[in-house]
Amino acid sequence: IKIANGRINFSHMDETKPVKKDIHECVNSTLLILKNRFKDGIEVVKNYGELPLVSCYSGQLSQVFLNLLINALDSLTEYAADREIETQCPPSWHPKIEITTKVLQAEERNWAAICIADNGPGISPEIQERIFDTFFTTKPAGKGTGMGLAICNQIVIEKHGGKLNVRSQPGQNTEFEILLPLA
Repeated sequence: IKIANGRINFSHMDETKPVKKDIHECVNSTLLILKNRFKDGIEVVKNYGELPLVSCYSGQLSQVFLNLLINALDSLTEYAADREIETQCPPSWHPKIEITTKVLQAEERNWAAICIADNGPGISPEIQERIFDTFFTTKPAGKGTGMGLAICNQIVIEKHGGKLNVRSQPGQNTEFEILLPLA
């Protein structure tokens, strides 16, 4: 039943107008759908703050969460595999995804901030500059289309009037911050 409920958020991809939704419910439904991908001891830490209901296209927003979480999972899985081969990671390292939500005040307005961070290898500054470009991918041929982050960016900015930011420290972590305007 839980997985069926989780899929309901994705069934709203053709919404014609935004509805008020609980962002935590959207994130939790996405995590539930990805449950079988959380292997190799990948820890998920939820730091949920108090958020009001957010006016959004929940199906499309769930797609953004899905893309960002899949990218984080892929990065951590690859980093863990490299660690076994080359011991690049610190010995005490264990893969972790942290999801933080809060109300943020910036530019004279309030935003719902949803941050999805991983402690993987990070992203070089050169790649960060192109990360939202259509068809840009760092994945091998057949593994990525270069559409995921471009679509995420479009959904957040064009459909929601929000912002999608990336912050990354090569060799340490990556964080994607979704900012959605609050009424």
